[in-house]
Order: sequence, then C-alpha cells, then structure tokens
Amino acid sequence: MKKGLSGLLIYIFFSGAASAAWAQGEKEMAEEYFKKDDCPKALTYYTALLKTGYDKGNLKNYTSCIIKTKGWNEGEQFFKKQIKSDALNSAWYYMSWAAMLNGQGKAQEAEKKNEQALNASGLRIDLKRDMADEFRSTGQPEWAKNALMSGREVSKRNDLFQLELASVYRDLNDPEKMIDELLSYGTRYQNIEVVQNMLQDFTKDEKEQVLLEKVLYDKIQKFPNEGFYNELLIWYQIQKKDFYKAFIQERALDKRFKHNGTRLYNLAMLALQNEDYVNAGAIFDHLVKEYPKGQLYPVARRMAIFSREEQVKNTYPVRREEVQKLLGQYQQLVDELGVNARTVEALRNMATLNAFYLDDFKKAIDIMQMAIEGGKQEKMFVDKCKLDLGDIYLLQGEPWEASLLYSQVEKSQKDDLLGYEAKLRNAKLHYYKGDFALAKEVLDILKKATSREIANDANELGLLIMDNTGLDSNETAMREYSAVELLLFQNKKYNAIDTLKHLYNKYQNHSLSDEILWLTAETYMKLDSNQQAMAALKLLYSKYSVDILGDDALFAMAKLDQEKLNNKDEAMKFYQELMEKYPGSIFVAESRKRFRLLRGDVVN
Repeated sequence: MKKGLSGLLIYIFFSGAASAAWAQGEKEMAEEYFKKDDCPKALTYYTALLKTGYDKGNLKNYTSCIIKTKGWNEGEQFFKKQIKSDALNSAWYYMSWAAMLNGQGKAQEAEKKNEQALNASGLRIDLKRDMADEFRSTGQPEWAKNALMSGREVSKRNDLFQLELASVYRDLNDPEKMIDELLSYGTRYQNIEVVQNMLQDFTKDEKEQVLLEKVLYDKIQKFPNEGFYNELLIWYQIQKKDFYKAFIQERALDKRFKHNGTRLYNLAMLALQNEDYVNAGAIFDHLVKEYPKGQLYPVARRMAIFSREEQVKNTYPVRREEVQKLLGQYQQLVDELGVNARTVEALRNMATLNAFYLDDFKKAIDIMQMAIEGGKQEKMFVDKCKLDLGDIYLLQGEPWEASLLYSQVEKSQKDDLLGYEAKLRNAKLHYYKGDFALAKEVLDILKKATSREIANDANELGLLIMDNTGLDSNETAMREYSAVELLLFQNKKYNAIDTLKHLYNKYQNHSLSDEILWLTAETYMKLDSNQQAMAALKLLYSKYSVDILGDDALFAMAKLDQEKLNNKDEAMKFYQELMEKYPGSIFVAESRKRFRLLRGDVVN
C-alpha cells in the first residue's frame, strides 16, 4: 500500500512539473510571436495559456492581438467562456471585453461591460483598487473613480482610497475634489509630508494654486483649532516664497501653541536665505518686540540689523548715510549687551561696513581686532574674522598682509569649507596680481572642493584665465583686466569704468572683449547708471549673441527694462526672444514667469 502511494505521489510531482514546464514554454513562444507582431500565432498560445489559468500579462496581450486582428467574434466567444469557467477572475475578463468593444468603436456597450466588471468584483476591496489602477493606466479615469467609490460603498468607509482618489480627480481635472481628498487624508492621519509631496506634483497650474490657498484659508476660519491647515498653508506660502503671508500664519501659531518664537526665527532665516530682506527684517523685529527677555533676543536683534544691512548692500548705488545708520544700530546693540559672544558678530559686520563702504580702514581693523579678542574662544569665528581682515588689507593695498592671513586660515581650517574659501581668496589674490599660472594651479585644486559654490567659482575663474592667456607673449590684456577686477573689489567703481572703456577700445578683437563689456554693464548697474548699462549690454548682445554670455546679456536687458527703465513692452520682447532663442538657458523659467506677469496673467 505504501509503495503504491509513493508511486502516485511521484507521478503527481513529475506531471505537475511537466505541466509547469509546458506552460513556461508556451508563454515564451506567445511572447516571442507577440513581439514579432505575429498576432494569429500569438493568439493560439495565449488562448491555451489562459484556459489553464489567469495571468494579467497574458490577458492584456491577448486582448491587444484581438483588437489588432479585428477578431471580434473570436474574442467575444472566448470572453464568454472564460467568465463562466473562471468566475474568480471574471472582472478582468469583463474589462478586457470592454477594451475590445472600445476598439470596435462600441463605446456604449463597452460601458456596460465595465459596469459588469465592477459588479463582478463584489466585496473584494483590493481587487477594486487594482481595477482602478488598470483603468487609470488605460486612460479611463472616470471608471477608475467608479471602482474606488465602489470600494468605499461596499466597505462603508468614506476615508478609503483618499490618496488614490486625489490622483484620479487630478486626472479628471477636478482640483477641488482632489484638494478635498488630500486635506481629509491629512487631517485624519496628520501626515503632512505625504500631502505636501502630492500637492507639489499636483498644484502646478495657477488656478489650482489659487484654489488651494482659498480652500486653506476657508478651512482655517472654519476649524481654527486644527493646526494642520495652518501648517500646510505656511508650507505652501514658503514654496511660493511669499514670506509675508507665511509670517502672518506662523505668528498666529506661535501665539496659540507657545513656540516662543523658535519657528518664527527659522522662517526669518529662510526669508533671509531667499534674499527677502524686508520680510526677514520684519520677522526679526517682531521677535525682538515680543520676546525682549527671551533667549532669541540678542541674535534676533542682530539679525534684524543684518537683514537691513543686506538690503542696503544690494540696493545700488549703496548710500553712505544708510551704512552710517546701520553702524549706529550695531553700536547701540554692543552698548546694550557689551562685547561678548553674543555681540562679536555685530562687531565683525561693523568692521566690514567701515572698510568696504566708508573706506575707514584703520577703524575697521581696530573693530575687527576687538571682535577677534571677544570671540577668541571660538576658533571658527576667529578664522572668519581673519578672512575679513585679509580683505580689509587688500582694500587698503597691502596684498602681502592679506595673503598671510588667508594662508593662516588655509592651514587652520585645512579640511573645512572655510579652508577652501581661504584658498579661493588666495587664488583670486594671485589673479589680481597677474600671477595667472599660480592662480590656475590653486583653482584646479578647488574645482574638486566639497562646496558646489566654491567649485563653480574656481571653475569659472579658471576658464577665464585659460581662455585669455597665452594669446600674446606678455598676457597684457589679461593683466589689465584682472587689475580692473581688483579696482572693483576695492569699490573704486568710477576708476574701473574709465579703465574698462579704455580696455574695450584697445582690445575689441581680443577674446576678452565680451567679458569687458559684461563687466562694464554690471558696474554701471551697481552705480544705478542704467542707460549706460543698457548700451553696454546691447553692444554685447549684438556682437556676441552666439557666445556664452548671449543669454546673460538678453536676460539682463529684459530685467533692466522691467525694473529700472519702466519699458514693459521692450522687456516682454526680450523675455520672449530669450525663451525662443535659448530654450536650454537657466533663465528660461524666470523669463517665462516675468513675461506672464507683465502680460497680466495671474502669477503667484
């Protein structure tokens, strides 16, 4: 008896293995014929395979071949038989039948088969989700929605498939319902990251952005104790770089949830990093006013002044009286808090302002030494001060003293970002002095720096040197050009302009001529001499539009017309020309945004 049972088991094992091997071989043959677009032969194999067991890929390829060969009767008979013999997978056969009917142009009949497919899925929630995925992948979002809503109905759960439905509503161009599903999911599970990620992909259209903002404001008014909506609105406004609106929301949360200004401080720093100096200063001022005895007070007080400093330094031309006001505010801060770890950064800022904008080098050096003494416990701070001090000596015309300080920091911060910065400043110093070989040697090392910004600066300067040296025996043109850059570093802009005019006349046929015109335009812009800047840019663009500075010149011309010369039509023309002529330019996205704004479109 045992021997007979053993033989039976062996028979079953080998016959099962043989069956599996046969199926695998048939599948490979079917796929081979399908790839060759030999549908009649592929259909023979797929029909046989599907009769032995359901496979999604086999059914998809079978249906595709039926549509290609227009084997409507064959397909109908096959689907009918499979629905009867394989009830568990009948929903998929109904869907494939519907696809075949759509291929025939029988849309109404296809709708009925899709309805039958949903009915056949019964109470199987996961199957309905899979069907929705298939409907979406075949461009049938309405049926995808029906499948998911059917899942909600049979499960009696309105919170089911919220993320899936949000995606479907996006396909259906129904942003209101899309947003509603996402917000419902977010408040239910307090999962703001998922909602943010989906909104980032979904709300790229301007109308959707406006709608999202409106919905969030409505929700905040209706549910004032639900912080999720405030959080999401703040995130959205930061994405749009609307730091004023984010400040309003963050201020309300700070008061309600007793954050003691920490989140407001982070928002202010973010605004500062994004060069929104006005709102950064306003947020820091708010912190100073609201928390005069808090831990953040000293740093908020200093950063409020620093925000105004950045605004002053980036408003051309820089006005001496505004610089003196800043120095007065920093001095008040130092007088109030004393010279200590909390105020040494203020002293450092005071020193650089005196040096770069008031040409008071002696006072600048004295203040910087005071900052170094006050912060001597912090090696990193001391080395930052030494770099600034090196700059001050360079401004004063003492390059050897500057190089000595830069080299000290290089050695002290050898494996740190600050060490790379010191090395870059030394390379620029070699460049200013006309020692191009040494400068290039250092710059080649810095191209591998850990900081992308330093590596990019090194690469840019290295290319400038490489492209414009060796063309004549004494490198005269490059020496004269680098000397102008030193004048600009020393804030001697009028001297630089005169020299640049002379250089252009002298070297019109030199490879440096486009760089000379670009530097001339940039310098005029810093002097707020916008008509002269425009003339230099137009000359640059007319002669060198196909060179590397072509799109830079065109974008700068458009910005000048828009922001300084109040020539809207000309600005729009330049932005449009840039988008058409330089589709790969880094300025295309910003040009499109500015063009639409000038045209009167709603841009957030």
